[in-house]
Amino acid sequence: MKLLPKGKWARLRLGALIVMLVGVFLQFHVYGLGHLLTYRPQEGDIVFQSLPEGPLVDAIEGITGSPFSHCGVVIKNHAGDWVVSEAIGEVRETPLHLWVVRGRGARLDVWRWREMTSRDPQTLKAALTTYLGRPYDFRYAPDDGAIYCSELVFKAYRQAYGVEFGTWEKLGELDWRPHEAFIREMENGALPLDRPMITPVGLTRSPLLEKIY
Repeated sequence: MKLLPKGKWARLRLGALIVMLVGVFLQFHVYGLGHLLTYRPQEGDIVFQSLPEGPLVDAIEGITGSPFSHCGVVIKNHAGDWVVSEAIGEVRETPLHLWVVRGRGARLDVWRWREMTSRDPQTLKAALTTYLGRPYDFRYAPDDGAIYCSELVFKAYRQAYGVEFGTWEKLGELDWRPHEAFIREMENGALPLDRPMITPVGLTRSPLLEKIY
């Protein structure tokens, strides 16, 4: 069985498709590589990105009025490699370079706590470790049974150093109306407007953090 298409034009179309796919691959990965060459990580950095579009991501970004649909904390793992502690599917550690290129447009924004350089990062890593393996919280509730991304960042820093970034907002205070149907679907018909949550963009509004990349 021949795998290559027959005919000159068919081969040209295949070649053009391959070039296009390679171009897309390089665009995202070279752009992501550019971040990794210019960004100088420190343990404790809080990184933000826009995940690939989908119903949940669109709802997060729309309700919060921000392109940031995900965030995590940069640390070094036991092998000394840079990873991002994040809540996605479950709380896990993802290699930093894979985390960057996974985002929409391989975009990377970084905020840093000004006092982090004078703190022991092991304290933060110990706090993050207590959440490893916990499932992702699709209901965005404030309890600890399941954890979402910005909740992980907030609670780990509070547990480690007693510092709190950003402010919790009730769902009813955000732009929930265009996404009411999706919210009710996730909540089995309920509309929990009084539920408090800490959003990715809410973290960035903290005066204790500064944008460094």
